[in-house]
Amino acid sequence: MVFKKMLGALGVGGPSVDTVLAQPGAQPGGPLAGQVNLVGGSTDVEIEHITLSLVTRVEVEGGSGDFGATGEFHRTTVSGPLRLVAGQHLSLPFQLVLPWETPATAVYGRPLPGMVMGVRTEVAIARAVDKGDLDPVQVHPLPIQQRILDAFAQLGFSIKGADLEYGRIAGVPQSLPFYQEIEYFPSAQYAHAVNEVELTFVTNPHAVEVVLEFDKRGGMFGGGHDSYGRYTVSHADADATDWAQVVDGWVRQALEHRRSMPGFAVASASDHGHPGYVQPGYGHAGHPGYHGHYRQHHGSGMGGVAAGVAGGLAAGYVAGEVMDEVFDDEGGDE
Repeated sequence: MVFKKMLGALGVGGPSVDTVLAQPGAQPGGPLAGQVNLVGGSTDVEIEHITLSLVTRVEVEGGSGDFGATGEFHRTTVSGPLRLVAGQHLSLPFQLVLPWETPATAVYGRPLPGMVMGVRTEVAIARAVDKGDLDPVQVHPLPIQQRILDAFAQLGFSIKGADLEYGRIAGVPQSLPFYQEIEYFPSAQYAHAVNEVELTFVTNPHAVEVVLEFDKRGGMFGGGHDSYGRYTVSHADADATDWAQVVDGWVRQALEHRRSMPGFAVASASDHGHPGYVQPGYGHAGHPGYHGHYRQHHGSGMGGVAAGVAGGLAAGYVAGEVMDEVFDDEGGDE
């Protein structure tokens, strides 16, 4: 990259900034390293701080309908106060550790449809904040996540797309106020019974909560409705399990269950022959115990987003703003 992104806080003649990533991507829980390069302008300036943040797009359910919003969800400080002399070249190394729940944006080396994420560089000068540099970043699945994705592919399921939903999943501990849904078209053997499968990973340093939602067809079930399954799997089991067999069991169990059953009953792994087994719950929208839907969406409109700020989501969401447009704006300066 070339130093062409001028900091608007000081206008023409001010310093410029460019953030360079050592690698274009990382995995959840892993480091994203690089350096922030500064070039002094025509005069000396006092920089108050330099901060990096992860920015993404989230779908929000509001009272008047759904809308997309973009904003920050994780921040790290690169530098505190420093003086940048006119014409000075300064490189500041950084290491940003991704939260364990950071959603994947690339699968099999290709962008996951519907997902986009970037690292934004924020420079504060003379009480003016310039969010001047935004660089796309790829987040690759962890080994255990990749094995489960591979299993769906082996069973003939194909990825339809993905998005981030603002809200929380009932009974699943979350540190971020949103979750990812990876949407699948069903394989041929299940197409008669299910319209779509949605896969969610909620990850921590020790294990991954796998949440499945099956959008069933009508007919053999006496009317279409959704089924839900939740399973806990350990990172250590990534290479010690036949995941195609396990995932096939999850799907078959959901589709063979004829009656609605709220909640989850935990069973031991040894009872079912694979690690981290949790008996799935089944129901439909509006069934008692699900609060209208197994996945809980917070608030309505921008009021719900504002409530999420206190819960860990950084301020900066703008209703209707599309992340692709943000990248296009930034790309024009590079």
